[in-house]
Amino acid sequence: MSNPEPAVTLENLRVAFGKVQVVDGVDLTVERGQAMALIGESGSGKSVTLRAILRLFHEGRSRIEGRILAAGRDVQALSKRQLADFRGGDVSMIFQEPLLAFDPVYTVGRQITEAIQRHEKISGEDARKRALALFERVRIPSPERRLDNYPHEMSGGMRQRAMIALALACRPQVLLADEPTTALDATVQIQVLLLLRELQRDLGLSIIIVTHDLGAAVEVADRIAVMYAGKIVETGTAHQVVLDPHHPYTIGLLRSRAEGALAKGSRLQTIPGSPPDLANRPPGCPFAPRCFLAEDQCRREMPPVAEIAPGHRVACWRTEDAAAAYRAGPTPVRAAEPVPA
Repeated sequence: MSNPEPAVTLENLRVAFGKVQVVDGVDLTVERGQAMALIGESGSGKSVTLRAILRLFHEGRSRIEGRILAAGRDVQALSKRQLADFRGGDVSMIFQEPLLAFDPVYTVGRQITEAIQRHEKISGEDARKRALALFERVRIPSPERRLDNYPHEMSGGMRQRAMIALALACRPQVLLADEPTTALDATVQIQVLLLLRELQRDLGLSIIIVTHDLGAAVEVADRIAVMYAGKIVETGTAHQVVLDPHHPYTIGLLRSRAEGALAKGSRLQTIPGSPPDLANRPPGCPFAPRCFLAEDQCRREMPPVAEIAPGHRVACWRTEDAAAAYRAGPTPVRAAEPVPA
């Protein structure tokens, strides 16, 4: 009988490094067999949120608060030994740069078989057979020969496929992908994204993918969560977020895509300003200093999260005005007037 519990539940997740609150009250639910994309600019807290699920931060230099449930386990309550079994066994991760994630002095095949034998009582021969089957599954050419390659002997796309094979080696329930297409050319990017989507459907995986590429998010995700300054500002199905956005930041991300500048004489729209200094958060909505709809209330008070449609939640005081502005078509996106010191 299938487990009805969500694959991942984050409740009021807060992550701090020293006095800097990098993730600030994130609530997120990923159902079993579902793909969720976390999108936003660099520095939004996406990768930190992902790594917090595996508790990858040094305990003496970081502070994680809130509730983290993943693959039926309370991550905050796990001992060091339980956490070692949990990582890779229940929840696995595809890191942003495979060349740094793999050990350069061991062959890729040896690293995968070692991971399998760490979690299961299995012979080296059987572990290598599984590694070979995984290489075939992720479509690495000449898989038997590539098992004996060192990481630097593979191309970027091939290393990323090997990284996916390593992440799947111990048959996890949840797969975390931290910008898996960074530094890959466009053709290889789409191949990797389609491979992830195919694996998710075939193996029944739950996936959280971090990206700042809306095109990538739409390609692989059932649902999209938009992050800004350590907070989730909008979440919904891919259809809701991309075609009916209700937060000015989401609208800014959509309008800043290159597709909007293809018409002759048109300019590529950008979001003015830059993300806030997390060590000195402004009062009110963190996006207010860059928002084209901001008013005094936005600068004073943090907006509540409102459900504007089933499964579509937005943290903004002016959701309907934002949606109307998006439907009206491209208009210059200007920053709000700065608050006098």
